[in-house]
Amino acid sequence: MKRGYDPADDPDPLDRGRFPVDPWRLVETAYDPADLGVTETLFSVGNGYLGMRANPEEGRDAHTHGTFVNGFHETWDIHHAESAFGFARTGQTIVNVPDAKVVKIYVDDEPLILGTADLEHYERSLDFRDGVLRRSLVWRTPAGKRVRVESTRCVSMVERHLALITLEVEMLDGDAPVVISSQILNRQDGEDEYHVPAAAMGEGVDPRKASRFTGRVLLPQAHTVDGGDDRARMLLGFRTARSGMTIAVAADHVLRTDDAVECVRSAEPDQAKAVYRVAATRGRPVVLHKFVSVHTSRGVPVRELSDRCDRTLDRARRHGVEHYHRAQREWYDAWWEDADVTLRTTGADPGAGSVHAGEERGHLQQAVRFNLLALAQASARADQQGVPAKGVTGSGYEGHYFWDTEVYVAPFLTYTRPEVARNVLHFRRRMLPAARARAREMAQSGALFPWRTINGEEASAYYAAGTAQVHIDADVAYALAKYVDATGDTGFLVRDGVDVLVETARMWTELGFWRTNGEPSFHIHGVTGPDEYTTVVNNNLFTNVMARLNLERAADAVEQVRDLDRAAYDRAVHRLDLRPGEVEEWRRCAAGMTIPFDEGLGIHPQDDHFLDREVWDLSRTPSELRPLLLHYHPLVIYRFQVLKQADVVLALFLQGDRFTPEQKKADFEYYDPITTGDSTLSAVVQSVIAAEVGYHEVALDYFHRAAYVDLADLHANTVDGLHIASAGGVWTALVAGFGGMRDHGGRLHLDPRLPVGWEELRFRLRWRGSRLQVTVREAHLDLEVLEAGDEAGVVVDVRGTDHEVAPGRPVSLDLDGHGPRQDGTLGTRPLIGGRRADGSRITAGVPEPAHRDLHDGHLPRPDVPEEQTASHAGPRLSSEPPAGT
Repeated sequence: MKRGYDPADDPDPLDRGRFPVDPWRLVETAYDPADLGVTETLFSVGNGYLGMRANPEEGRDAHTHGTFVNGFHETWDIHHAESAFGFARTGQTIVNVPDAKVVKIYVDDEPLILGTADLEHYERSLDFRDGVLRRSLVWRTPAGKRVRVESTRCVSMVERHLALITLEVEMLDGDAPVVISSQILNRQDGEDEYHVPAAAMGEGVDPRKASRFTGRVLLPQAHTVDGGDDRARMLLGFRTARSGMTIAVAADHVLRTDDAVECVRSAEPDQAKAVYRVAATRGRPVVLHKFVSVHTSRGVPVRELSDRCDRTLDRARRHGVEHYHRAQREWYDAWWEDADVTLRTTGADPGAGSVHAGEERGHLQQAVRFNLLALAQASARADQQGVPAKGVTGSGYEGHYFWDTEVYVAPFLTYTRPEVARNVLHFRRRMLPAARARAREMAQSGALFPWRTINGEEASAYYAAGTAQVHIDADVAYALAKYVDATGDTGFLVRDGVDVLVETARMWTELGFWRTNGEPSFHIHGVTGPDEYTTVVNNNLFTNVMARLNLERAADAVEQVRDLDRAAYDRAVHRLDLRPGEVEEWRRCAAGMTIPFDEGLGIHPQDDHFLDREVWDLSRTPSELRPLLLHYHPLVIYRFQVLKQADVVLALFLQGDRFTPEQKKADFEYYDPITTGDSTLSAVVQSVIAAEVGYHEVALDYFHRAAYVDLADLHANTVDGLHIASAGGVWTALVAGFGGMRDHGGRLHLDPRLPVGWEELRFRLRWRGSRLQVTVREAHLDLEVLEAGDEAGVVVDVRGTDHEVAPGRPVSLDLDGHGPRQDGTLGTRPLIGGRRADGSRITAGVPEPAHRDLHDGHLPRPDVPEEQTASHAGPRLSSEPPAGT
C-alpha cells in the first residue's frame, strides 16, 4: 500500500501491479508478507455473526489469526488506580474463537508455507458479488514437482451458523503422497500451533487495540471426532471462564478423489484433526469440502450447542457446497439491487474503461463496492446483536458496540435494507433494562445507554471520553426516528420504539437544568460530544441539538401511539409509568434548549468555553506526532481548540434543517482547519458538508480519504479490523453528500452536489416500502420507482418543489447546476483565529512534546504566538477567511 496518501497528487493509493482494478472484486496477484495484517483484514469474510480473517488455510505465515463471533466475549475486572463510584467495573473483550479455517497441505512430506514457497502463480480475490474468498496458486515443491492448489472460503448469508471451505489439490507433473490435515484449533489460549505470539501485540499503547487476557479464557467442555475413510466430523466445545458463555465449533468433511486415501482422526481438548493421506497421481484432483458450524450462547450447555451444530452440518452435507454457493450469489444479487451505488467519471478515475449501463470500471467504483460489502458482512446476519466497530474482521476496540452503529451504519440500513436496521434497533431495545440501571447508577432517571459495550454494561474505563458522551442516548433516538419515518413501521414504534424514546427523553430532563437570565433557557453541563479531544464541557452543541431532537421525537411518539392504538397507549402509560404533564415538559425543554452562538466570529462554538482556548496549529505539527492521542497526554490536548473528529459539523448534517446555509458555511470554514481527522468517523461528514456549502474539491478529497481508509490503511490500524462506521459513511457521503439526499420531518429531499468530473451517480433508496432509483447527472435528475410499496407513489422534494414518482411514471428534471461552487486547492485554507464576541483575539500555537527538541525547526518557539495558521494534513480550502476574522 502507498503511504502519505494525498488525493490531489494521486487519487488511487493502491499498487495496481499487485491489486488490479476490478469493479466487482478485490484482487491480489502477488503474495507479500510485508502487509499480512492488512490483507488478512481486507480479504476477511463474514456475515455479521461469524467472521473469518483471511489467514492462509495452511496456518502460516500470519500476522494475526482470527475467527470471531459477534457478541461472544469474556469479561474481566477493570482495575482503576484511583477508583470512584460509578466507574465501569467490568471489561468485555471479544474472544478469538476456535479456528476451523486450518487445512494444511503436505506434498512429499513438505509443507506448503506461502512465505517460503516457490510460487509460479498466485491470485487471491474477494468477490463482491457473492462474498466468497478464492485463492489459486501453482507451487513448485523442493523436489521440483508442480502442484495446483485452489481454495474457496465462504461464510453463509443464508445459513447464519455455517461456513464453507473447499480445497482442490492436483499434481501437475509427477506423483506424490499428499497429506491434507484439516483442523479445529483453540488459538485463543494457545497463541498459535507453533507458539508464535501474534505480530499485532507490539510495543506501545494504542487504545484502539484489544486488551490481552492474562489467564485461560476457553475452558474445554467437549472434544469429539468420528467418521469413515472419506469423511470425518469433529467438534470442540468450550465455556468462557468469567462470562460463562458457551460455544461449539464443529466441522464435517467430504473428500473426493480417484486415488487411494485413508483418514486418521484425533481429538484433544484444544485441537481436533482429520488427516487425509492420499497417494496422489498426476492429473487427478483431490477435492475436500469442509463444512463448519459455529453455535454460541450466553449459557446453554455445550451439549445442546453440539446438537445444533450436528443439525446444521447434516443439512449442509445433504445440500452440498454448490447449493450454498448458488444461494450465496442469489442473496448478494438481492443485496446489490438495494445497496449498490454506481458512479461514472470523465476519465479522472484511472483504470476506467468503457462504461455499460452506468457502471464505472475505475478504481473508485471498486473502493465504493468494497465498503458496501464490508457493511453487508458486518451487519446482515447480526440478527440479535449489534454491529461492532470492526464488524467481525478483527479484535480492534475489543469487539464493542458504540454510537457508530446508530449514526453511521443504521441510516444506510434504513434506506437500503430496513429489515436489518430493525434488527439493530431491536437490539438496543433489548439493552434498555441495563441502560435504566446505568442511569440510576449515574443519578439520572430514564435510561443511559453505555458508551461502549457488548453485554449492555458500560465498559469504558475512561469516563471523560466515554461515559460522559451521553449523546449516545440521542443517537439511538435519532436512528430510531429515522427508521420509523423512512419505513412507516409504526408497529415497531408502538411495541419497542416508544419505550426507548421515553426513557432517553427522561434522562435529558433530569440531566439538564433551567437557568433564568432574561428568557429561561435549558442547559446540559458536564458532557462530552463526538470530539474526544474536548471533554466534560457545558452545552456541547452537538449534544444539545441532538437532545432537543430526542425530546421532540419522544413527545411525538407518545402522541402518535395514542392516536394509532389507544389500548397500546394505555399499556405504554402503565408500563412506563408515564406521568401527566411529562410530554409537555419534554417539549418545553426542547424549546428552551441552549444552542451556543458567538456573534463575534459568527459561528456556533462547540461548547460554552471552546473559544476561550488557544488554537492548536496543525500546520506546524509534524506528521510523526499524529494521531495526537498517541503522542500527547489528554490534558495537553484538552487545553486547545483542536478536534479529533467533526462535532459541530456533524450536527450541521444530522440536524441540517435547524441551521441556515450561511451558518453551515461559516461553521465549516472555522472548524475544518482545526479538525485532525484522527478519527475515521470524520472525513465522511466533512465531505457531506463541504459538498453542501460549495467546497466541491474538498468534498471529493475527503471522500477519497474515506473510501480508502482501509484499502490503503490510512490510519495504520486496519490490521485490527475494518472501520465499519466509516464504510457506512462512504455510502452517506455519496448519497447525502453528492446525491444531496435529506430526510427531515418525515419527508424525502434531494438537492444534488455532483463533483466536477463526475458524469453520473446512481443509487437506490427504500422509502415507505417502495424502492426508488435516483440518477444524478450534470444537467438532469431522473427518479424512478422500481418497486411499489404500500403507498401509490413516492413524493420527493427536489430543491423546494414536490414531485410524485409512481411505478411506470418516472420523473426527469433539469438541474440548474449543483449548488454553490467554491474552488479549493491543497495549497490554501480559510484563516483561523479572529476575534471573539468580547473583542479578544484567538491565538494559535503548538505544545512541546517531551520527546522532541523545541527548536528543531518543526515547532514554533513559545514566545512567538501564532495568531493565524494556514494548513493541516487534511484538505485545504480557498482564501476567504471565516466571518469575524
